[in-house]
Amino acid sequence: MAGVLCRSAAAFLVIGLLAAAQMKMTVGQLKSMLRSSIQLNHPDKQVADYVKNIRLTERLTERDIQELLAEGLGPRTAETLKAIAAATHSLPKPPADPARPAAPPPPMPPPSAEQQKKIIEEARELALSYTRRLPDFICLQVTRRYYDPSGLEQYVLSDTIANRLSYFEQKEDYKLISINGQMANTSYDRLGGATSTGEFGTMMREIFLPETETEFWWERWARLRGKIVHVYGYRVRQSKSKWRVSWQRELEVVPGYKGLIYIDRDVPMVYRITLEAEDMPASFPIQEARSMLDYDFSEIADKPFLLPLRAEVRMREGRFLVKNQVEFRNYRKFGAEATITFDVNAEPLPEEAEKPPQ
Repeated sequence: MAGVLCRSAAAFLVIGLLAAAQMKMTVGQLKSMLRSSIQLNHPDKQVADYVKNIRLTERLTERDIQELLAEGLGPRTAETLKAIAAATHSLPKPPADPARPAAPPPPMPPPSAEQQKKIIEEARELALSYTRRLPDFICLQVTRRYYDPSGLEQYVLSDTIANRLSYFEQKEDYKLISINGQMANTSYDRLGGATSTGEFGTMMREIFLPETETEFWWERWARLRGKIVHVYGYRVRQSKSKWRVSWQRELEVVPGYKGLIYIDRDVPMVYRITLEAEDMPASFPIQEARSMLDYDFSEIADKPFLLPLRAEVRMREGRFLVKNQVEFRNYRKFGAEATITFDVNAEPLPEEAEKPPQ
């Protein structure tokens, strides 16, 4: 304690000697001195009197003052700094402080209520015409199925399924190619376990159909695969839902669901959809079901089209967890000569998390 008192007294002695003459300081030097005075609990009045005799060589801003106030600066000193800030308005900005990262830019303001509604309507128009705008094509659908009996998300790969997916006259057709790299002798719809279909517009279309009466609300800005996007929340009531969740191809329910939709800021195209089932019946074996679908541009016959890139489906039955990771590769124009190959050892596409917009 005595050491602290001595240092404090010495600091005030220096302040008293320097108060008679005006001192030149940079903004960084001033902030360093004020932070020391805050740590040493110097009286606010004496610090304010001392600061009056400082002549800055750089511009002091309101942000600097607010930063110091947040650290414990006294109100009298803050008022003195405001007068100094006004007097130094025409001076150059101080260089960036390498010890302190630059403050983040202010958050992007949300669109107005009118703009939010317009964005949804423009996205709806594109979503409802999406499948009509797609060309006939084929691609490779790779599904990696995982399970975890512990419920701790320690997943084990069960199998890897390769399908030849054809899209012809706005209809999807799945032909099973291989399971774990071995040629398959069964059809995709007879395959046991959890499987996934309908990624090519069905999910998106049902959310945006007017008769679904989906409730939308704007959530936030985000960045996804380098694009700034609107993130909207949405909810579909059970009475309007067409999303079917099946168990062992024996039982089936149609739950209500909620999720997020990511819409490009510049062109109102959907880049991601998430779904989460709500109010699953207690008697149904599956207690949780959720899905995520990512879209991105791929070329077909040298023309870019927004197409499914990656999907993920998760379900829980008691403690038993199931996860399907689905990829869409090798898009080709539909034709008899089009061929699809698959390397079972190919690395899965990584999931890309959303990021802040700035």
